[in-house]
Amino acid sequence: MQYEHVLVRYAELSLKGKNRKKFERQLDQNIREALSEYPAVKTTRSFGRLYVLLNGTAYEDVREKLKHVFGIHSFSPAMKVDFDVDAMCEAAYTLTKEALEQRNGAGTFKINVRRINKGFPHGSAELNYTLGSYVLARMEKLTVDVKKPDVEIKVEIRSEAVFVTGQTEKGAGGLPVGTSGNVLLMLSGGIDSPVAGYLALKRGVTLEAIHFHSPPYTNAQAKKKVEDLARKLTKYAGTVKVHFVPFTELQLAIHKQIPDNCEITVTRRFMLRIAEQFAKQNGNKALVNGESLGQVASQTLDSMVAINDVTTMPVLRPLVTMDKQETIEIAREIDTYATSILPFEDCCTIFLPADPKTRPKLEKIRYYESFMNVEELVNETVAKIETVEIREREEEEFTSLL
Repeated sequence: MQYEHVLVRYAELSLKGKNRKKFERQLDQNIREALSEYPAVKTTRSFGRLYVLLNGTAYEDVREKLKHVFGIHSFSPAMKVDFDVDAMCEAAYTLTKEALEQRNGAGTFKINVRRINKGFPHGSAELNYTLGSYVLARMEKLTVDVKKPDVEIKVEIRSEAVFVTGQTEKGAGGLPVGTSGNVLLMLSGGIDSPVAGYLALKRGVTLEAIHFHSPPYTNAQAKKKVEDLARKLTKYAGTVKVHFVPFTELQLAIHKQIPDNCEITVTRRFMLRIAEQFAKQNGNKALVNGESLGQVASQTLDSMVAINDVTTMPVLRPLVTMDKQETIEIAREIDTYATSILPFEDCCTIFLPADPKTRPKLEKIRYYESFMNVEELVNETVAKIETVEIREREEEEFTSLL
């Protein structure tokens, strides 16, 4: 069937009270951007629903885009009919027949009418019976199952029209990207940080990323891997800016000055300082990382205390209570896992000591750093950051120097 409408149901933004219109406008904008390669497609809104007008565009193409838009609870291809019971009956029959076509019309069904437009003269219970009886009379192999039907025909009688649907796609949930502020993701080449970025996006943030690389200890393939991971996130985020930090000189200075078993802690502290300074210049309101409590030496509670000591900016850790398998499952769902496990190491694996401190003493860490010109090293490194804007299609990418 060639559908002309898609009915979009909101996720938790429907609970937003007086701010609801702001969230709805942002979701509308995000959907239009996600569907921008289909110029014929338009959107309209009414209270509690958003409609995608396909204007000849294939529903299957639009469906693949809508699945990745945060703020959508579910969506359905819909038939729009007049305020006419006969038209509703015919639409319910058409959609039931289509849903059971592969089974030669055999199966169970249910009619579910919602009468949002209270001015319509027929009640929901009456319409459930009328539409159900009509469909049953035309399909001999069909029976009713109100608890677990093969097909549920939903009829929404709204002020602007009646919409009849026979299938429902689960949306991405969460809040529309752009409603919760701008954050800076500390993106490595591993499994965790892309998942952290995805989960932060689900809470409505606009996302940029910062990556530390140390050529020649890290190679061009490692940098390309990070760009590819950022590109995976564009499905959910739109365009993603990645800020590349040349970290070699600073990392060598740390390696020269700091005892081996404290080197990871100090390296992380410098990364956080650089990320915070850049974020403040760039207008980001928080940092995001992929830390999970207890996963590695730098992610014990004592290490987090010692590392977090250098920043006053909020650090969001969406994975903090997850185990590795849970993170891997999400990585597979969002298609970042295969890229993350490619064997191109990032700077965090350079100069890795055999016995890193899992309970670093903050006073000792501060003492070791007192022999380094921290402010000058951070300022010099931030000044050399290079930005690449990653878009969904690789050929549109461009680079600029700050």
